[in-house]
Amino acid sequence: MANRAKEPKGVKLDHISKIYQDPKTGKEFYAVHDVALDIAPGSFVTLLGPSGCGKTTTLRMIAGFESPDEGEIYLGGEPINALTPNKRDTAMVFQSYALFPHYNVFDNVAYGLRLRKAPKDEIKQRVTDILALVELSGMEQRMTNQLSGGQQQRVALARALVVEPGVLLFDEPLSNLDAKLRVQMRTEIRRIQQTLGITAIYVTHDQSEAMSISDQIILMKGGVIAQMGSPTEIYYHPVSEFVADFIGECNFLKGRAASCANGQTVVELPTGTAAVNTEKAYAYGTDCEIVVRPEAIQISDTGMLPCKVELSCFMGSYQNYHVRVGDTLVKITDNCPVNKKIYQVGDQCFISFDPACAHLL
Repeated sequence: MANRAKEPKGVKLDHISKIYQDPKTGKEFYAVHDVALDIAPGSFVTLLGPSGCGKTTTLRMIAGFESPDEGEIYLGGEPINALTPNKRDTAMVFQSYALFPHYNVFDNVAYGLRLRKAPKDEIKQRVTDILALVELSGMEQRMTNQLSGGQQQRVALARALVVEPGVLLFDEPLSNLDAKLRVQMRTEIRRIQQTLGITAIYVTHDQSEAMSISDQIILMKGGVIAQMGSPTEIYYHPVSEFVADFIGECNFLKGRAASCANGQTVVELPTGTAAVNTEKAYAYGTDCEIVVRPEAIQISDTGMLPCKVELSCFMGSYQNYHVRVGDTLVKITDNCPVNKKIYQVGDQCFISFDPACAHLL
């Protein structure tokens, strides 16, 4: 089972849109608008974004529960718009698990294979193998209401995997679990996906979940793609304030480009100047915004920009500061504060950051 005989399939969304009618106004609107992307076979892709951004609608169109009003969906190079969900080479893991309460674990997992009229011996072997993969061996005869939330989630995952789909779809599968279990289960899902080499498309509004498991993140806003890229690209090179703010915490320092040379732009800020590594050239006087993460900023007695401490809070692994730079509030995560000078509220000091650790919008 671990060495999949089937090749994973890629998914292509060719400018798909979904139009709904607003029940209050009766006006039509795009829930998803002109989404075009290519998902490579065997990759783990996450659709991320706030409520109402179109991520779940996009997933449901891939699954066949919704039909696109414009565009075509391809699975492994084949157009699938006309196929019903059960005719598509996909399997879905739902937020609610959707297990059968009157079936035991074995029968829940075997359900899809029995529908496909697989031989009895093959069903037994495949269910046994997949339960081992999701670490539920020996639980075959348990009823699902005797299982913890994490175990139920594993059964739902096993039931989707056992039919060996070309693409595995996840609709916020961990949102019913507590925080610690979510972290454990997302690691498990990633391990299983990599073990099987299966293509996975995952929907979540939790940015840390998306960062930890994805090869590629597709961040959506208002039915369109705001940015797509690897977690590293999206974190360090956001294309907009929305993206920067949605993925982790961010500081924004507004200023104007003063000079641009050797891949660096010097930005004039109300309280001083700061250099940022940039790929494109900014003309003198161009309004711009430095994006810098809290963990990329150093606080010290001397440095780049003067500031005043407004909050100093010990968090164990880091000291959390809020400082005022001119009129702007800046958040700082000072990691491993042991043996470092701790600044107190009211202290006048400076912040600095490496030009390579900031980004210019």
